[in-house]
Amino acid sequence: MRAIYGERFDSGNSTFQTEAPAWEEWDWGHLAHSRLVAVAADHPGPGPVLGWAALTPRSARGVYAGVAEVSLYVAGAARGRGVARQLLDALVAESEAYGVWTLLASIFPENTTSLSIYAGAGFREVGRCERIGQLHGVWRDIVLLERRSAKVGLPATTA
Repeated sequence: MRAIYGERFDSGNSTFQTEAPAWEEWDWGHLAHSRLVAVAADHPGPGPVLGWAALTPRSARGVYAGVAEVSLYVAGAARGRGVARQLLDALVAESEAYGVWTLLASIFPENTTSLSIYAGAGFREVGRCERIGQLHGVWRDIVLLERRSAKVGLPATTA
């Protein structure tokens, strides 16, 4: 997983991170549930890791307990094989099972492939944050995406 995350630093369009965190830091920053790993099914024994997905809590405040941000990364060799969409669909289902009603994603606007994959999974653009952070001394924008659950967090119906 760390190697796949590290691959994305080279593209310059996947993350503001410039180095992979230590396991303890990564583990602390992500929810204990909804951690998914895609492995090659056509490989004898445990297949190589093709990608991974996890959730970061939006806030420590209780009112945001059902809101999380998506982290999803696919190995370069596995791109174009539907791995990202499969992981994202599974992550949506898994997150809903744990009561998450809103998923957020922050994607660089140049990363049109990711924007398309997320749109296909029901995410919608809710805004663009201009000059939100610097990467290698260059100010970058992000597109903020949101997916609201059709199952979790709905108001109770009255009879």
